[in-house]
Amino acid sequence: MDIPLFPLHTVLCPGIVVPLHVFEERYRALTQHCLDTGQPFGVVLIKNGREVGDRGVLSLAGVGAFAEIRQAGRYPDGRYDLLAAGTGRFAIESVDAASEPYLVAEVTPLDDEVGDEPRAERLAASAIGRFVRYLELMRARDGETAEELDIRVELETSAHDDDAAPAADDQVAAIVSDTASDEVDEASTTPDLAIPDDPTVLSYLLSGIVQVELPRRQALLEAETTVERLEALIRLLDREVMLLTNRLRLFSPDPRLMGGARQS
Repeated sequence: MDIPLFPLHTVLCPGIVVPLHVFEERYRALTQHCLDTGQPFGVVLIKNGREVGDRGVLSLAGVGAFAEIRQAGRYPDGRYDLLAAGTGRFAIESVDAASEPYLVAEVTPLDDEVGDEPRAERLAASAIGRFVRYLELMRARDGETAEELDIRVELETSAHDDDAAPAADDQVAAIVSDTASDEVDEASTTPDLAIPDDPTVLSYLLSGIVQVELPRRQALLEAETTVERLEALIRLLDREVMLLTNRLRLFSPDPRLMGGARQS
C-alpha cells in the first residue's frame, strides 16, 4: 500500500498521540490530502538529515507508524495544528519523492507477534512495577527543577456504542507527571486512563512514554515480538531508575539542533 510520509526527528509508537504544527507547503498538502480522503500518513524517524528545506532528508528508519488525524485546526494563512494518533506499524519498501510535493512510501503493515504469551504477561507486570518507580523518581526533589512529562495517549472508551466512532475529545488524554506533586498516582495519569491489560498495547504505550534516546525508542518500535519489546523496556527502565535514583541522566543532544537552527 502507498501512504504519504511525514519524516520527523521523533519516533511515534502505536497508542501515542503526537501534536504537529504544519507550516511547510508540502506538508500542508499532505494534511489536506489526508483530511479529504481519511487516509493515514506515516511518521518515520529521520536518522540523518533534516525534514525541512529543499534538500529534504538523507536517511530514514525502515520502520514507522501509521498516524491518523484525530483533531485538526487550520489557521487563516494555511498552517495546521494537528493531533495524530499512532495506530500501527509498517515497513518501508520504497520511497517516491517525485509524484507528490511530499514523500510517498510503499509500505507493508507489520503484524504484532506476542511470542510466549504467559511470559509476555509476566514481563508486563514487571514493567508496570518498574514504570511506577520510574514516575516516582521523575518528580523533582526539594531544591530541584525538572521538566514536566506531558505525553498524549489514545484511550479505549466504553461510553459509546460499539458501532459508533468515539469523539476525538474522548479518545485523547494526556499523561502528565507533575514533578512537584506529592502523589504520583494523581500526577501521572488522568482519571480516565487505565493500565492496558494487553501486553502488546502496554509495551507500545511505555515505549512511547519513557524518556530515552531516539535510537533506543526506534529499536523498541522495531522489536519483532511483544516479549522482546518488554524485555528491552525492563532493561531500559532499570537503567533509568538507577540513573534517577542517583540524580544522573545520560546526555543526549537534540539532533534537530546539530545542524543549526530549524527554519520554517
